[in-house]
Amino acid sequence: MDEQRDTTDRFFPRFDAAGLVTAIVVDADSRALLMVAHMNDAAIERTRATGQAHFWSRSRGELWRKGETSGNGLTLVEMRVDCDQDALLLRVRPAGPACHTGRRSCFYRRVEADGSLTFLTDDAQG
Repeated sequence: MDEQRDTTDRFFPRFDAAGLVTAIVVDADSRALLMVAHMNDAAIERTRATGQAHFWSRSRGELWRKGETSGNGLTLVEMRVDCDQDALLLRVRPAGPACHTGRRSCFYRRVEADGSLTFLTDDAQG
């Protein structure tokens, strides 16, 4: 199946050794990069069934729905898969900040040449 993943019209995610696939999450309207997470088969199926983004927490070892405690859920607009089906792109409509820090995006700092970090304004995150 591996050699056919880039030509098939069937969804056959290629999970890593831990049973996970990387999920890149972007705002469907602004196209801003919001977060990167991991999904297992259960997270993918739950996301598809409910229309709400679910992920696998590697640190907690459990399935979780984004926003289940904060209320800042992610409503799925579209799920895409890359050419060899080992990464997903979730286009979502966020109900609030995507980052657990309360920021719109988890990518709020730029790494400078000297290794320091520059905090970006909200407008510069996209």
